[in-house]
Amino acid sequence: MDSTESSYISSAEPLTNAPPKSPPSPSSDVAEKPTYVRFLVSNSAAGSVIGKGGSTITDFQSQSGARIQLSRNHEFFPGTTDRIIMVSGAINEILKAVELILSKLLSEVNSENDNDAEPKSKVRLVVPNGSCGRIIGKGGATIRSFIEDSQAGIKISPQDNNYFGINDRLVTLTGTLDEQMHAVDLIVSKLSEDSHYSQSINSPMSYPGYHGAPSLLPSGNPSDYITNGPGVKFENSKEERSNSLTIGVLDGHVGFVVGRGGRNIMEISQTSGARVKISDRGDYISGTSERKVTITGSQRAIHTAESMILKKVAYATEKAIEVE
Repeated sequence: MDSTESSYISSAEPLTNAPPKSPPSPSSDVAEKPTYVRFLVSNSAAGSVIGKGGSTITDFQSQSGARIQLSRNHEFFPGTTDRIIMVSGAINEILKAVELILSKLLSEVNSENDNDAEPKSKVRLVVPNGSCGRIIGKGGATIRSFIEDSQAGIKISPQDNNYFGINDRLVTLTGTLDEQMHAVDLIVSKLSEDSHYSQSINSPMSYPGYHGAPSLLPSGNPSDYITNGPGVKFENSKEERSNSLTIGVLDGHVGFVVGRGGRNIMEISQTSGARVKISDRGDYISGTSERKVTITGSQRAIHTAESMILKKVAYATEKAIEVE
């Protein structure tokens, strides 16, 4: 898979399989202005978008005229296990490509369900923090009009200060495919008016120090603890040399990490290639009520396992909130 993906990943290198540019259509200047959109897809969905031997992504590029790129395998958006897709070109080309991608993913979900009702799904756009103001508008006027016009739910995440150096926010669109596409059209058209947004088209899709888990903030003291959302983690120089990382997970959430009969923890180990060890009940990280989860292996294996564990913890947290 990696060799196939190499033609479509990394925003720093030119795309070898990029389709030839179609001649400009007689539409407005705004529609033809080169811009881009980024959104998240799961790792498995990324494989579906690429297709066997790159056939699907090549077809989508040919049909739309847009350029489609993905972040590298295991290069996820901070706090998620989702990869980033970037679609660039003129707005009409972008919209065509995004619709092809979302339709493909939606059709695969629908094939697993027998429900005849038109499904509602979520798409998470990645937008620079400095450009979110254009989507919100004065007093929220713009985002309200976008919601009313598209009938899609539109929610902008607060800026997450838990991740060092992250200047992007997620804009979640909820609705049917038509509603989502209408919202994407409105948002991308508005963002394309911002010269700073258009200039960030060449910014890398990876986040420094982040490969499927929150970036580690500099910690000179081995006893320093860094709080990152639902878990607490620390790393000291000795552990770093031996490729070992310990994170803290609340005692009540450990069951979600382990899974019935140890199914989840075995899946995490097999998928990541890392060894995962959980401390006994009562053996907590000093000063907390959190069990020690020690991950050992290569750096990539550790990052992947940590990301999968944090996803389980986030799910456990959501379930706890629902109960309350």
